[in-house]
Amino acid sequence: MAYPQTAFRAVKLSPGSLIHKRHETVFSTTLMYQLEVLKGTGRYDAFKLGWHPSYDDPPDVWPIPNHLFWDSDIAKWIEGACYLLGNHQSSEVDTAIHELVAMIRSAQQPDGYINIHFTVVEPEKRFTNLRDFHELYNAGHMIEAALAHQDHYHNDQLIEPILKYVDLLCQRFGPGTNQTHGYPGHPEIELALLRLYERTKNSKHLDLAKYFITERGNPVGDDGHHFYISEAKRRGDDPRRRPDYWPDKSCLWYYAAHEPITKQKSIEGHSVRAMYLLTAAADLILNADLPLQDLQRAVFGLWDNMVQRKMYVTGGIGAMKQWEGFGPDYFLPQGTDEGGCYAETCAAIGVMMLAERLLKSDLDGRFTDIMELCLYNAVLTAMSPDGRNFTYVNQLASSDKDPSQRSSWFTCACCPPNMLRLFGHVGGYIYSTSSSSEPKHTEIIVHLYTGSTLKFEVDGKEASLTQETNWPWNGNVKFRFESPSENVSCKLRIPAWADDFHLSPSPPSLHVEKGYVSIPASWLAKNPSFELSIPMTPRLMKQHPLTNQDTISVARGPIVYCVEDVDNPWVTDHFRSLQLDPQCQFTERNVNDEGNNDNYIALTVEKGASLLDEGAFSAPSTKVNKWDEAVNHGELVEELHFVPYFLRASRGGRGQARVGLKHWRK
Repeated sequence: MAYPQTAFRAVKLSPGSLIHKRHETVFSTTLMYQLEVLKGTGRYDAFKLGWHPSYDDPPDVWPIPNHLFWDSDIAKWIEGACYLLGNHQSSEVDTAIHELVAMIRSAQQPDGYINIHFTVVEPEKRFTNLRDFHELYNAGHMIEAALAHQDHYHNDQLIEPILKYVDLLCQRFGPGTNQTHGYPGHPEIELALLRLYERTKNSKHLDLAKYFITERGNPVGDDGHHFYISEAKRRGDDPRRRPDYWPDKSCLWYYAAHEPITKQKSIEGHSVRAMYLLTAAADLILNADLPLQDLQRAVFGLWDNMVQRKMYVTGGIGAMKQWEGFGPDYFLPQGTDEGGCYAETCAAIGVMMLAERLLKSDLDGRFTDIMELCLYNAVLTAMSPDGRNFTYVNQLASSDKDPSQRSSWFTCACCPPNMLRLFGHVGGYIYSTSSSSEPKHTEIIVHLYTGSTLKFEVDGKEASLTQETNWPWNGNVKFRFESPSENVSCKLRIPAWADDFHLSPSPPSLHVEKGYVSIPASWLAKNPSFELSIPMTPRLMKQHPLTNQDTISVARGPIVYCVEDVDNPWVTDHFRSLQLDPQCQFTERNVNDEGNNDNYIALTVEKGASLLDEGAFSAPSTKVNKWDEAVNHGELVEELHFVPYFLRASRGGRGQARVGLKHWRK
């Protein structure tokens, strides 16, 4: 079962597309910029196992030391760099990878253990706090880095020590009487072990991944007790003090460990933890010898709960800042001054990862729609067009406390290198293929539209499918198919937001199932060049009534839009009082932003919005028959300008932006 991290090598992105631009920026700028930051902050040399002054710093979020993730920061950079070097050359990056691998090899302990903090700072506390201290999370990212390194360099310099470390973990954890009956507080190693199993076919790697996934939340798994509870007692934790990210005592739901996954009905806790765990569970379903029906039912149910009740219109997830995760059903405020909105970058990337795995079980456009929504909005907004500034939190509305802005780096820097590695292998999300031998047949499935070429084998010979398109700004996609065989069919995704679509030449009949239109092999052989057209016009979106968000959001194609003070300089209140008429008319404008090397479509509404006059309402309430009069008492906005949400905080300004605008009921 191919993974995006390997499938991308068969895909070449075409110059000019938005995705290609970001991919090129990540290589030309972000890769070296992050390397400089890794060196400047002490991360780069940390595997030399010397003391760094920051190890004495008190934690920003107790009890987690600020440097605890340095292993994963390095691992994600190596992983992303190896992906990018597949299509580019850089002697400086190449040298850095070799140096880092040498340091990691030298940092390995005699028993195979690799971890900076628990080798340098607290060696006596190895594996004593799986719940909070990210040892296995770091190990998971090291595994993924090793897989990417082996793919690119075709040697075992990194995977050899990592396999030795994994051997140690396989000995240490599991159901045996002499093993630790535990699992990581932050999932990641589970999905990494499954990818490792795909490479090694070593059943120990599959077994450990399965154990970590299925044992999680077992209330009696550790000698009759929940593992996290008994582990805390062994540490001698003070029951009166709890981690800063717990709103109450014993928040097992924060770790998605309050009960086994198969019993969970709603998605809870830390959003990144949940996404990585469910991605691994979805992959385990694909790798299992026997059907895991209860697990599959739970994973699909949790996906539905998340998308239908806990997801923002941008694809972002997680309303709560304290635990960086999910709130109650339908609790989706847009910004801090409304009660929350976190929408962490890594969580949006995790949604893409989960959607891709679910597609392997069930080819359904509802997963692809969310994958694309996240890519172009909740993910793309997390990095500036120049590739040097990032967001950790992606609110839909700014406030005086939390303006719309970016940062050059973070103390907990999980998001920037995650963006690096995602755009290193983003081509792996565009297509998938399947083949059968009896009868001989190959099917190409196009999930995402962007200028690109997929190369694949048919009957031992090379074939290709090329897209030419200006997606996401234009819905016309030209395809060119070249194959030595006529036994190749194709499926094209039709987004749920599309009101219509056309194929040219027109097939005699079209079959659309679960959001994909089927192109028969016989038609494709006669029409190797064809065009898909999906009209793109601005549309208005409303959230579920139970969110109590009586707002309207604007989208066009897969792009969600926002208003920003750069284009609307009159704003003084972060657009809180702005209300939009659902009958408004949009005009489109092609913008060539030379400063950001971006081309995009901006939208304008003329006399279709007004500013609510707060003084026109009585306090604490207004009679219903006076409400409409008060709503229409405000000043009319002559022109209201919208830009893609992903461009916010990229063009200067005062950090005032908003996605959802009040519904103006005239």
